Amino acid sequence: MRNLFAVSDMTKGSPWKSILTFAFPMLIGNIAQQLYNTVDSIVVGKYIGDNALSAVGSAAPILNLLLVLFIGISSGANIMVSQYFGAKKRDSLSYTIGNSITVTAICCVIMILIGVPAIRPALEALNTPESIIDWCTDYLMISLFGIAGMAYYNILSGIIRGLGDSVSVLIYLLVATAINIVLDVFFVAVCGMGVGGVALATIIAQLISSILCMIKLARMREYFDFGKTYMKPVGSYVGTLIKLGLPSGATQAIFSSAMLLVQNLTNQFGEQFIAANVVVMRVDGFAMMPNFTFGMALTTYAGQNVGAGLYDRVKQGAKQGTLIALGCSTAITLIILLFGKFLMSVFTDTAELVDLSYYLMKILAVGYIAVAVTQSLSGIMRGAGDTMTPMWISLITTVVFRVPIAYVISYLTRTAELPLGRFECIQISLLASWLLGALLTVIFYRVGSWKKKAIK
Repeated sequence: MRNLFAVSDMTKGSPWKSILTFAFPMLIGNIAQQLYNTVDSIVVGKYIGDNALSAVGSAAPILNLLLVLFIGISSGANIMVSQYFGAKKRDSLSYTIGNSITVTAICCVIMILIGVPAIRPALEALNTPESIIDWCTDYLMISLFGIAGMAYYNILSGIIRGLGDSVSVLIYLLVATAINIVLDVFFVAVCGMGVGGVALATIIAQLISSILCMIKLARMREYFDFGKTYMKPVGSYVGTLIKLGLPSGATQAIFSSAMLLVQNLTNQFGEQFIAANVVVMRVDGFAMMPNFTFGMALTTYAGQNVGAGLYDRVKQGAKQGTLIALGCSTAITLIILLFGKFLMSVFTDTAELVDLSYYLMKILAVGYIAVAVTQSLSGIMRGAGDTMTPMWISLITTVVFRVPIAYVISYLTRTAELPLGRFECIQISLLASWLLGALLTVIFYRVGSWKKKAIK
């Protein structure tokens, strides 16, 4: 029987079995990670109120923008680790892991220095309502000072997954999620710390999960060497890390920046609409989990097989993995349509807010099927070393397409009764961007330029 905590060599065996076996623990882990934000929202909505729920939602786009550096490093490290592991290059693998840890530390310091003075002005620039701006500031300040835990969990878990071990990451996430839930209730319900309490609970839980990941890596020396020698920055490895990670980080930065522009429009519709969007995005987070999971699994799968030169096997896995992702997304879409109102009621007792959230969610539901295609095939391209194509697709669909559409619909639907236009413009523009993203991703995957991007 295979050791569940051993690394997974995805260059052998049936592609769909390798992908599914690797993806299943990741799916559970991603659901657990999503519980961080979800529990925050539930505790805030139930114990403090709908305005506090709006505050957490308004802070999210800014926090996501602050994390883009680490998302880029994590993506680059995952690609390098999976390809070097597939190619059995121990020394290169060792330097990649050590340099990733060092670069992350440097980025944490830079992020705190830049982020702290920028938080309040950013919230004011986004027209954040006065009723929630202080809560937003508290949430972001605490999250920023605890950014090392968030950063190192993302980086180290990406490295461990790149080595083919998704089970250990799952265990650490489940431990951290349990800690987060307990601390959320304790800080908010018992200590009365408000919105800042949920931020503090999250950073403590993520710090613990990052420490567990570091201990795991230190015990995997049969595959690579781990020590100070390999943490000293080496230009070629740092350069490759930046080259591969920058497009992924830029993709997330583009998405987060677009979300800030959309958030500016969202804020103008008032606290109730902001709160409804928070509820929708929390359910959306769970609905997206299979898509993101199979995207990450296919990145590792493609990386290992490209490293081993098995391109026919890569294409087999792309087809089989995408079909599995499509099946999962179809099932989730049906669940949202049938039980969406119950899901919304978990976050708030306000009937009007539940109805509004469910209405907005129904607009998005079918789009998850399109995102399954985008994430799966983008995962293949990234794993092969082509991180630029998904970046350009994201740029086109979010900045060039989604943001203008949201504002145009808002403008064209203005009336005396609706001076800001129809609030549905937010969800309609998002759905349209998902559909366009799927179409462009299929086209560029079939063009096949990703086959020439392997690390030399």
